[in-house]
Amino acid sequence: MTEKALRLGTRRSKLAMAQSGQVADAVSQVTGRPVELVEITTYGDTSREHLAQIGGTGVFVTALRDALLRGEVDFAVHSLKDLPTAQPEDLALAAVPVREDPRDVIVARDARKFADLPRGARVGTGSPRRMAQLNAYARSHGMDIETVPIRGNVDTRIGYVRSGELDAVVLAAAGMNRIGRIDEVTDFLSVDTVLPAPGQGALAIECAAADAELIAALAELDDPFTRAAVTAERSLLAALEAGCSAPVGALADLPHADGQIVKEMRLRGVVGTTDGTALVQLSTTGPVPETHEEAVALGRELAAEMLAQGAAGLMGERAH
Repeated sequence: MTEKALRLGTRRSKLAMAQSGQVADAVSQVTGRPVELVEITTYGDTSREHLAQIGGTGVFVTALRDALLRGEVDFAVHSLKDLPTAQPEDLALAAVPVREDPRDVIVARDARKFADLPRGARVGTGSPRRMAQLNAYARSHGMDIETVPIRGNVDTRIGYVRSGELDAVVLAAAGMNRIGRIDEVTDFLSVDTVLPAPGQGALAIECAAADAELIAALAELDDPFTRAAVTAERSLLAALEAGCSAPVGALADLPHADGQIVKEMRLRGVVGTTDGTALVQLSTTGPVPETHEEAVALGRELAAEMLAQGAAGLMGERAH
């Protein structure tokens, strides 16, 4: 007798279905059980309003979490950057698999790089975080661009460029990779130019906190370094959210060392106004966290320094 299929709750978007399909295959391998996708429509998928107006990225998560709590699905897959920073007690973050490329990318007309965009170029993005950093970079490098707020899936966004309505759009490298369209990217934005959203490129696999057996099975897919990195980034975001409503970028990684094993983690954070006129960008380095508490402490430490440097005064739109 075949074991009963595990039900995986997923958003219906092409990207969500692609990443959930990859997780389903991996879960089948570690559990030996079939996994079926259960498509769930979230408010964030149906609303055409800008994210900042409808409650930020959490609007993509609530419906999936409700289905988990009602027992309609056994586990759910989220883009980790969409998860609110507070973890509900009755749900467990069972696994954070190895992270994809966390960078942002550009899809531009005439295969242009970001630095080669024409004067007055219209650049589309739905993210105040991206707007703040792109505008700051443009100001400091004598570029003349206009950032334009947009919503929609990858097809819709790239369609604005193909139709000539926009000169470029900004997307996440991880998403383009997962849907097999990375070859349409015309430029990868260095994290020195634009720090990604906390958790960008990582997935979160969530299930009921009471299901110890499933938590243990899903934990096989967990990558301890990715988990430590995103925990530090999200801790920074949570601490800044308490004292600041400006767009936040964060990335924890290993400082480059030529072939050497690095035992340190670098955490960088940025917060700024969407027009790019004011930016607070700092970094800190510490031992690679071995516990959840150490990762949280690293994020809080950097957030405190950023708030001391004036981050709280940058009252932009909420980016989360």
